[in-house]
Amino acid sequence: MNIITSCSICNDIQTCFKCLSSFVHHYTLLHTYIHSSLYVFLLSAAPELPILERRNWLIHLHYIRKDYETCKAVIKEQLHETQGMCEYAVYVQALIMRLEGKIQQSLELFQSCAILNPKSSDNLKQVARSLFLLGKHKAAIEVYNEAARLNQKDWEISHNLGVCYIYTKDFKSAEEQLNLALQLNKHDLTYMMLGKIHLLQGDTETAIDVYKSAVEFSPENTELLTTLGLLYMQVSDAISCLKRANYLSAILAAGSMMQTHGDYDVAMNKYRVAAYSVPESPPLWNNIGMCFFGKKKYVAAISCLKRANYLSPFDWKILYNLGLVHLTMQQYASAFHFLSAAINLRPRMSELYMLLAVALTNLDDADNARRSYEQALQLDEYLLVNLNFAVFLYNQGDKKAALLQFQEMERKVNTQVDNNSNTEFDPEVLNPSLILTKIWPFRH
Repeated sequence: MNIITSCSICNDIQTCFKCLSSFVHHYTLLHTYIHSSLYVFLLSAAPELPILERRNWLIHLHYIRKDYETCKAVIKEQLHETQGMCEYAVYVQALIMRLEGKIQQSLELFQSCAILNPKSSDNLKQVARSLFLLGKHKAAIEVYNEAARLNQKDWEISHNLGVCYIYTKDFKSAEEQLNLALQLNKHDLTYMMLGKIHLLQGDTETAIDVYKSAVEFSPENTELLTTLGLLYMQVSDAISCLKRANYLSAILAAGSMMQTHGDYDVAMNKYRVAAYSVPESPPLWNNIGMCFFGKKKYVAAISCLKRANYLSPFDWKILYNLGLVHLTMQQYASAFHFLSAAINLRPRMSELYMLLAVALTNLDDADNARRSYEQALQLDEYLLVNLNFAVFLYNQGDKKAALLQFQEMERKVNTQVDNNSNTEFDPEVLNPSLILTKIWPFRH
């Protein structure tokens, strides 16, 4: 204030600027000093303290990636730093021990977790699980009961208690616990175990009722459907067994068998029933498309297969069928596109490389077609690869190599016929002379 007052009466403007600059300089020095002093004070007043959970995120990341060696290294470092007091590190170490088959060591580590956090039902569940794997079912029941007192709404505890009671032959308690688990949260596995209890007691009718409820809850579970069908057959109720065929998996299986025998219209009638209930099923539209293909209605087949591909773009079977239909329609560029996609998903299937080679041959890419045939031969003993490769080589003018491939195909046919009299072949494959008269008229 003194500087401003003295400057306010100063008539020399240059002197005024000098005074103002001096004020700003002194103010800046004072401000810097105060802040640096405060920073030093805060550093001395708040020393860095170790945080027990600071590496938990890294441990979790390596564990879910199944990078167990790195995960164990991080856990070791964390436990050394925290003197074994990090609960999560011990917990994950125990899980890894169990995956490695070291059940006893995992049990001891889970018990350490329970000591570090005695109010955690998850820790007790893992202790009980390890006891169960060691065959100590009664001890596991005691620990599960203790976990149930901490968390009464965990269906998994009730389910596992029921399983333990089954092993101790206490079927009444097992049934009570499994029913409680179903009240908390319905699950396929719980239904399976509950039905198993009734079967062990010889009560097939009640078991059927349980599996019927299970199928209503999970209509696409093939294991439940199979078990229920077998139980109906066991009690000689064939009509009820066949009624289960209204479900998609059964319809697809029945329709597929009919397609194999050329009964396309009957199979289509089956699929029509399924389409009303499950219109967005990729396997259903795939099978419908191949029915149209069998009836030589190729445009309809492609439409159905493309719908299936839209619903399930990573199903290699659908892509395979699309490639096959486009080959039949002589649309080789489209066939190449779908077959290449199928190979990316199923790179170990020789038939895909063979069909790709056929497409490349018709696209006048002989070099890549030859590579595809060679790759197919490396993957499998599929004899039609040799046959198609022989035709390809003959058309390319390499008659000597073509003859070798044809002889290799003959050898495979004879080997399969000798080893398995039930093997079915195309009549032309079993009659080499018929093929030879078509592609090698000079040989008799």
